Amino acid sequence: MRISKTRAVLLVIAVSAVAFLGWRMVRPMNIFVITDSFALPISTEKMPENIHSLSAEGCASCHQEFFDEWKTSIHAQAWTDPYFQVDYEFDGSQQNCLNCHIPLDKQQENLVLGFRDTDRWDPILEPNPDFDFDLQQEGVTCTVCHLREGKITGVLGTDGAPHPVETLSDPNQICARCHVVSGDKWDTFFKFPPCGTVAEIQASQNNSANKSHSGEIVRQDTKGLGCVECHMPRVERALVEDGKVRTVRRHLWRGGHDPSMVKGGLDIKLAELSAKGDARRFQLSITNTGAAHYLPTGTPDRHLVATIRLLGADGRVIDEEQFTMKRTIMWRPFIIDLWDTRLQRGVPRLYEYAADAGDLAGAVTLQASVEYFLVAEKRRVRIGYDDADATHYEVFSQRIELKP
Repeated sequence: MRISKTRAVLLVIAVSAVAFLGWRMVRPMNIFVITDSFALPISTEKMPENIHSLSAEGCASCHQEFFDEWKTSIHAQAWTDPYFQVDYEFDGSQQNCLNCHIPLDKQQENLVLGFRDTDRWDPILEPNPDFDFDLQQEGVTCTVCHLREGKITGVLGTDGAPHPVETLSDPNQICARCHVVSGDKWDTFFKFPPCGTVAEIQASQNNSANKSHSGEIVRQDTKGLGCVECHMPRVERALVEDGKVRTVRRHLWRGGHDPSMVKGGLDIKLAELSAKGDARRFQLSITNTGAAHYLPTGTPDRHLVATIRLLGADGRVIDEEQFTMKRTIMWRPFIIDLWDTRLQRGVPRLYEYAADAGDLAGAVTLQASVEYFLVAEKRRVRIGYDDADATHYEVFSQRIELKP
């Protein structure tokens, strides 16, 4: 039986399409574009005079309070964090991850000589003779942010410092090196790229409910996105011991890993509404009042889960409803942002719950809670990270006693 040319062409197209889609289902996934800003580690070839160490310990000799704050930050744990280490290994120990988690060239075991591909996901490596293990353990250490082309940078300038300081006109440019990535690829359809915090802030600026991004000042340009104003709060103190007291910034960078920071960004209320027939109605209101970006932001795995339960006298759960605030992304065969139910700045999210007479018969309490998840449970299990308790925490809990 002969096949017509038309059918032959259609068959070839169909087979090619199936093969292409099959390859897309199993290929390595590159979810963002490696831009010039973090394609290579930060060079430490040039060092300013009077600076003899790249270590935070060296900075602490003059800036002890700043060092003490940095030690408590997730920046200091950017390399040693147990979850990151498991996730990093699971994803194939990609070289480009190092340029944000241990960004200094001497922190990395290998030198990057170039790339075998135009996308810069396949680096050419050789052992680094200047590798410093102790410096590696410091993660995002002081010189990651303050050393640029042989100069120490800062917002206050030199002002009598024992080393020259180049004044930064926009400190948020330091944040943008790692906290702004691009997803602009032919096969990627993101509303916001992964870790697309800046894009989220810009989207929130159009919301009339937003009067201020940081609680300090209103910013209209991209230089003033509010990163520093929010994550490095002001404090009056000296830069060095016995120095001049002035307005400086705390080096804390609290965010999704800090329950108090997340709680401070949310306004959550539980209230009973008017009854409807024989059903009692309740409403949980959740508003992002503290973050200019969406909440949660960062990696797409982060999400909030609100739970409303009816409890019996013995604490047993009679009925339960859950509401999830997250990004839903299709990863294969193309990356598509399907929908996003996270909290935009200033826009209340209302969840209603109705309990009918049957459920209320044995119920004594209505309980509402909200939990913050740093990683999806399926992802945690898949990569083999054992410490489930470290991946989520409660940010709200309230009860209403159900009186007859």
